[in-house]
Amino acid sequence: MTIQQAQSSVDQWINTIGVRYFSELTNLGILMEEVGELSRLMVRKYGEQSFKESDKGKDLGDEMADVLWVLICLANQTGVNLTEALQKNMEKKTIRDAERHKENDKLK
Repeated sequence: MTIQQAQSSVDQWINTIGVRYFSELTNLGILMEEVGELSRLMVRKYGEQSFKESDKGKDLGDEMADVLWVLICLANQTGVNLTEALQKNMEKKTIRDAERHKENDKLK
């Protein structure tokens, strides 16, 4: 599935099963919640914190997909074409960071 197809699929789902989009500000709050859930799982899995009973059985991919879903909702609501935005962002980073990371002693 391409990013454009994902934007279209989410929009179709929202307008049929989901009834309508939540407001942009509500979705921003939901995005923060979802990022928090992803963060919690990452900290448990890759950091020093131990799993709590409520964390067990959570899937990292599913948590990432939740973040992506809400981000796509926000993009759809605000008229952002994520394919174009990502392409422009990669071009910006490529120009800006062409030598930056190669010269970073911390990465060697």
